Amino acid sequence: MELLKVEHLSKVYGKGENEVRALDDVSFLIQPREFVAIIGPSGSGKSTLLHILGGVDHPTSGHVYLDGKDVYSQNEEQLAIFRRREIGLIYQFYNLIPVLDVEENMTLPVLMDGREVNQERLKELLHVLDLKGRKKHLPNQLSGGQQQRVSIGRALMNAPAIVLADEPTGNLDSKNSQEIMELLKISNQKYGQTLVVITHDENLALQADRIISIEDGKIARDEVIRR
Repeated sequence: MELLKVEHLSKVYGKGENEVRALDDVSFLIQPREFVAIIGPSGSGKSTLLHILGGVDHPTSGHVYLDGKDVYSQNEEQLAIFRRREIGLIYQFYNLIPVLDVEENMTLPVLMDGREVNQERLKELLHVLDLKGRKKHLPNQLSGGQQQRVSIGRALMNAPAIVLADEPTGNLDSKNSQEIMELLKISNQKYGQTLVVITHDENLALQADRIISIEDGKIARDEVIRR
């Protein structure tokens, strides 16, 4: 059974002459453990799509099912729990809390959920992300690549059903970009995370199992690269 099912998804902003259709009748399936890249030019609707998949922005019409559950049939409190437990979100600009150190930033979603931190998982992630010697550093004491590693660790701490990354390498140089992609592939291959990455970089997209191309709010291409 598919992990994620998107069915006739549309998102419209404004009304009348000011109406903008960011997504227009988008449908697709994503299987467990699949690595999918979503590409498209600026304004194509790819980031809007990612935010709707992550329970951050409501669709105008259509449905998103995660593991058979209709995401937007939930109330706001249930959606907040859903985002913390089922979704790992990684952004281009890290979104770290400046007064919290590496370890605190990584474990924040778990603590906000009122749950005990899995210390073994934290230790392993710090090792895999090469942050073991930086765990008490504040964000402003880290490089851009290190900050993005922290945001990946935060997204993986709750062992979410799916990891969604919005231009995760867009603020990094080519060396750090490739390192971040390698870490995301580890999350997919070692931890079995289903991974959806928004990127404008086709070279990075070609590392995925599958590429979905979005143009003017519609799916222009959906191509399996490797099985």
